Amino acid sequence: MALDDDIERYRAPALDKGLDILELLAATDDGLSQAEIAKALERSPNEIYRMLDRLVRRDYVRRTLEDRYEVTLKLFELGHARPPMRRLISQATPVLRQFALNAEQAVHLVVQDRNILVVIAQVDSPGYWNVSIRVGSRIGLVNTGSGHVFLAFSRPEERLLMLEEQDIGTPEKLPKGLAARLDGVREQGYENMPSAQTPGVSNLSVPIFGPMGSVIAVLTCPYTQRLDKLDAPNTQQVLNLLRDAGQELSRRSTPSA
Repeated sequence: MALDDDIERYRAPALDKGLDILELLAATDDGLSQAEIAKALERSPNEIYRMLDRLVRRDYVRRTLEDRYEVTLKLFELGHARPPMRRLISQATPVLRQFALNAEQAVHLVVQDRNILVVIAQVDSPGYWNVSIRVGSRIGLVNTGSGHVFLAFSRPEERLLMLEEQDIGTPEKLPKGLAARLDGVREQGYENMPSAQTPGVSNLSVPIFGPMGSVIAVLTCPYTQRLDKLDAPNTQQVLNLLRDAGQELSRRSTPSA
């Protein structure tokens, strides 16, 4: 109840109205008329007019020759005023360190760069032994846990583009059984697969979701069983820790978190 009271006490109706308009237009390809915006937001055209006028004057929205409204690139520019990669690494590093400490395993963070997968952060385990991959390494799409997660959570057209960039061809030419495996990855929310590069290693990979619900990065642990320490976390325990880390980074990437 107290939380609801705080929400009501600090409401900013005008700001909410402006954000509602921006979010609505951002999800629309061809723009909307003033009447369509008012109908979609269940407000009167007069309520919408003044807010649209201010958004147009501040260059967040433009009015087309067809008398429709669409978002400009100003929000995009603001979002990139501080390099997003640096921000992601800054937010992820303490989470990766805590995971490595608790799991006693190495971990790395992977993003897409023009449909190529790149390792942008990595933390070793606290022990003497681990399997790790260097920051800056480019990794495969169809033969790694990170690649499987990106493919599993992508839309069909995004998956097609990613595969074409990898010179694989169309989705119909995916390695046999991979499409079904990707369905399983999406359903369970993670990948757990033997490494295609190093024997005895299992790739545990989880998605990191951005504010719009898309996967912005993947967290992967190249898990190896510790023979020198019998009380080290096992595969399931490490996977649980990894999923917790992925969920924490997803929360941190969401403004309302």
